[in-house]
Amino acid sequence: MFQIIAYALTFLLCVLVLAKVRLRTVRLAVLLVASGGLYLTWSPWFAAVLATSTVMNYVVGRWLRRKRSGSVLGLGILLNLALLVTFKYLPEAAVHLPFSSLQSFSHLAMPLGISFWTFQAMSYLFDVFQGEEIDPTFFEFALYLAFFPVTISGPVCRLSEMLPQFRSEYATRWDDLIDGLRRIAIGVLMMQLAKLLGQGILAGDGISSGFDRVTQWSGADAWCLAFGYGLQLFFDFAGYSHIAIGAAKALGFTIPENFARPFASTSASMFWTRWHMSLSFWIRDYVFFPMTQMRREVWWRNSCFLISMTLFGLWHKASVLFLLWGLYHGVLLVLHRQVEALGRKFDWTPPERLWNGLSWIVTMCLVNLGWIPFRASSLSEARQMLSAILSPATYRAHFLSGSLYLLVLALAVGYAILLLVSNALDRSLENETTNNETTESGAYAGPMALLARWRWFWITPLYGLALLVLLFVTLSRGTSTAQLMYGNF
Repeated sequence: MFQIIAYALTFLLCVLVLAKVRLRTVRLAVLLVASGGLYLTWSPWFAAVLATSTVMNYVVGRWLRRKRSGSVLGLGILLNLALLVTFKYLPEAAVHLPFSSLQSFSHLAMPLGISFWTFQAMSYLFDVFQGEEIDPTFFEFALYLAFFPVTISGPVCRLSEMLPQFRSEYATRWDDLIDGLRRIAIGVLMMQLAKLLGQGILAGDGISSGFDRVTQWSGADAWCLAFGYGLQLFFDFAGYSHIAIGAAKALGFTIPENFARPFASTSASMFWTRWHMSLSFWIRDYVFFPMTQMRREVWWRNSCFLISMTLFGLWHKASVLFLLWGLYHGVLLVLHRQVEALGRKFDWTPPERLWNGLSWIVTMCLVNLGWIPFRASSLSEARQMLSAILSPATYRAHFLSGSLYLLVLALAVGYAILLLVSNALDRSLENETTNNETTESGAYAGPMALLARWRWFWITPLYGLALLVLLFVTLSRGTSTAQLMYGNF
């Protein structure tokens, strides 16, 4: 709770300063002091690791600018990976491996956001090596790694996009402030929905209990938990991303989007251009593309999919379950490419609506099936749940609460309806604008156009009511603060 209050007060102070001050050095100093101070509230030790990474990568980056050498780049990447392995993977290995020399590492705490700001640092080194003209000062680079809206869990930014914004002398626009606050409000509501899914309507009947306490599952139970966890993770991480993007926007900065309606995807490839986009594109640009340039054969390109997605899985955690999850999605990407190749080979063009509908159903089932190894507590649990899905006899009963089934269904349908309504309002507003350009300005506006034009007057009280209900339900079972699930990665 202390960190939330500190972040809120610091955010408001920075908003006020950046809305009034245009001098670049002052703006940079305020943001750097605020970001460093907020990171210190978590732990001085965490801040020391971040400072070490900052100095290390800045020095290597300057070295690369003077001498674009593969050995210098390799050294920089090796140092970053060593730092990441030491604090993220070594403590876990020390617990499970019977080597006395590793035991001293078992109590190391993982600095918050190390996975994200280490990838940001490596992207800077890659970009400099590839010849991009990026020449940050030390303080600009320090702010790039410590920028408080994104330090803890992204989105993963790139210095080539952030540096011109750090150097801007334009005060924050009113429109940016309003848009940023709107995104923050959406994010808060989404994270509360994620918490509701996790704990359930009734105490102990949520997604968390379904994975951690239930010891027997039917096929229907496993599907409910798979789809429910996918929703929970989306609401939680997309909600946090809304807050991070909104906070940056209110300060006058544009950072990468992280989600783009991934549950509307009709293929695995499309899903990974819409889910955790900043990290997906990082893997694509700095791992997949460079590997594909080594060889031209189809088998090698398919191998690159498998390697990239396996690394993606291990980025989350070095465990067999995450390795299998990444490998599984690599296989899905390869299979999608094979289906596309067969279609081109036989010049087969299926009916668009029918094919898109079928592709969407298959994609959603396969993607959500992958959440079982992603979330399962153990390999045996994942095996048991997947076996239940493949056993028709298990569908005759269920061991989860009926309220969890209803909650998952209600939130899935409610979210779909919300997207449809939002699209309809946007189209009505666009049509009205187009019509007004070709007719008299006093032309009659239909009911949908009026609803779209005045949406914030009727959406705001509905939002307030929904948030109050969610807070009441979650507060009745403990703290109302939603815990960021991706903070564990």
